[in-house]
Amino acid sequence: MSYDAQLRVWRGDDDGGELVDYTVSVSEGEVVLDIIHRIQATQASDLAVRWNCKAGKCGSCSAEINGRPRLMCMTRMSTFDESETVTVTPLRAFPVIRDLVTDVSFNYQKAREVQSFTPPKGLKPGEYRMQQEDVERSQEFRKCIECFLCQNTCHAVRDHEENKKAFAGPRYLMRVAELEMHPLDVADRREAAQEELGLGYCNITKCCTEVCPEGIHITDNALIPMKERVADRKYDPIVWLGNKLFRR
Repeated sequence: MSYDAQLRVWRGDDDGGELVDYTVSVSEGEVVLDIIHRIQATQASDLAVRWNCKAGKCGSCSAEINGRPRLMCMTRMSTFDESETVTVTPLRAFPVIRDLVTDVSFNYQKAREVQSFTPPKGLKPGEYRMQQEDVERSQEFRKCIECFLCQNTCHAVRDHEENKKAFAGPRYLMRVAELEMHPLDVADRREAAQEELGLGYCNITKCCTEVCPEGIHITDNALIPMKERVADRKYDPIVWLGNKLFRR
């Protein structure tokens, strides 16, 4: 069974733009990305949209749907009432290139700032075995598809452009936590997380966790434990005393 839906799609570029209304046919089981493609095919062939897998695994089709960061390919039209106008806009935290396509290069810049995996020197392949418990601690974080919805919804990035130089955002602080929890990684990442990547900017509102399409508990399982590790090093009086004695 099909019906005519009202979509309002942002059209423009970095110089500005506006919301444009479209009336488009919707069939049972279709997702927002299907409807955007139908608009391209029938009404606006120059509408720019980024997508790839259409299966919720590449993270390419991130957008804001009725103001909420979502993957267009995983948001069914049945989520909305047939009489409701569905508004689709680009990710707000990043510069617009054209229409629904944004420049997310900020995220790749921050990825390069994270120190890579650092195993012990001289360790040869096959010389180390990880316990399953150790694997499970960080396995959750490996599900990240880098859709950047968490980066977009984090108010420290979204509402404060000036923070971007000093704040890596939840996706890359989660990467730091993953490496910090890895039993084979010998690098101490706590100071870098706080001083260089801006862990202190996170006030654990859990907005990043709420929009994650993979259901990763970013705040509870990565950011809060990382904050605890930083606090243990920097503010625990026993650790402070031990550091003083060790330096002597």
